[in-house]
Amino acid sequence: MQGLHVAQVLLFLSFTSQGIPYPCALVQWFVIIGDALCSDTGMWMVKPEMEDDSSQVTSIIHIDSIVREAHLIGVYGELFLPHDFSHFDSLTAFQAYYVNKFIDYHAN
Repeated sequence: MQGLHVAQVLLFLSFTSQGIPYPCALVQWFVIIGDALCSDTGMWMVKPEMEDDSSQVTSIIHIDSIVREAHLIGVYGELFLPHDFSHFDSLTAFQAYYVNKFIDYHAN
């Protein structure tokens, strides 16, 4: 993915040290599945990066390291989503995601 990494921003925060403000973000990381684009969609696939204790890898990063947003599409499989499925759950409900490179990021 040309040196880029995918992460979900959970919150923005800042702190000051020795009079210097540091604007940051708390993020959870995703890792690439495989070493090539999906042959069916032409998109990269990612999954949550997990720690040994089954929690998702979480970090605090400086906001200057955020390049742009990424549009993730859940890999749904063959089953239907429940009627009460909420978009709030979309980044925790699936085991894998497509990174949509076809979306017009200027629209956001």
